[in-house]
Amino acid sequence: MTPRQRLTRGLQYTAVGPVDITRGTVGLGVQSASSAGSRLRQRYRESQIAGEVSAAQETLARELAAAQEVVANLPQALQDARKPKNRRRRIALVTAVGVAALAGGAVAFSIIRRSMQPEPSPRPPSVEVAPKP
Repeated sequence: MTPRQRLTRGLQYTAVGPVDITRGTVGLGVQSASSAGSRLRQRYRESQIAGEVSAAQETLARELAAAQEVVANLPQALQDARKPKNRRRRIALVTAVGVAALAGGAVAFSIIRRSMQPEPSPRPPSVEVAPKP
């Protein structure tokens, strides 16, 4: 190696050395800032989840209390449901539903029957209708 080449190589490494050190230092700083930011985001998410869990627990407690109240009142509700109601009203309602179903069936039958019949064409036939002897 010539002295000129040695000098060029030495200057090159002398110039590149501080640049590499600076780049490495900046890279480590950016990496640590990114890591710290991700840890902060994770802590924030965990705090949000903890808040949501506590709200869900409160809602669940309220729903459980309401369900217990309904279960406690269930025997009375069943007893009230078993009491005979106005029988005539029930018979009239069943009769009205039957008549409505029968009328609906009749209308549906007439519509279907009409749709099965071909409509006459307003134009004259294009071929002879009378058979040839």
